Amino acid sequence: MRSAKIARKTAETDISVEISLDGTGAYDNQTGVGFFDHMLDQLARHSLIDIKVRCTGDLHIDDHHTVEDVGITLGQALAQAFGDKKGIRRYGSCLLPMDDALVRAALDLSGRPYLVWNVDLPTPKIGSFDTELVREFFQALSTHGGITLHVDQLHGINSHHIAEAAFKAVARALRDAVETDPRKADAIPSTKGAL
Repeated sequence: MRSAKIARKTAETDISVEISLDGTGAYDNQTGVGFFDHMLDQLARHSLIDIKVRCTGDLHIDDHHTVEDVGITLGQALAQAFGDKKGIRRYGSCLLPMDDALVRAALDLSGRPYLVWNVDLPTPKIGSFDTELVREFFQALSTHGGITLHVDQLHGINSHHIAEAAFKAVARALRDAVETDPRKADAIPSTKGAL
């Protein structure tokens, strides 16, 4: 099983993350931020990566540290679970519709973190959740997971739909990228011989 457990504790957050790349999409996420938990659940369900997150954060200030630090820790867990990346497909992409929203995600488990974010969430809040934190999460995830990640909003007028479509699109792209390539299950998918 390609899995990882990571714990991260700072003066702002106390986080534990458990993942299994070869899961069924099981999820158990408790961060104290309802909308964010819902998005993490979507990430697990549609990637088929089992994800369990526990976070106690300084929510009396705002949700920023919780969301960013979970992104950091989840990215670290993914990087650990990827291992040497032997046999993976490496690349994944998804064009995902959700009602008015249409979001494209494309990623490369390259070891070279980079985020391209062309998403415009039209409202500053989804409930009590700051919409700018969606980008913060993916920035942390891509940086600490060593993932080249492009997320583009093609359509959308509802912030909830756009954000959820982004999480689901990234999830589906991850699902493709981490799957074993049956034609090259014993090889690292790079002419360099390392990722």
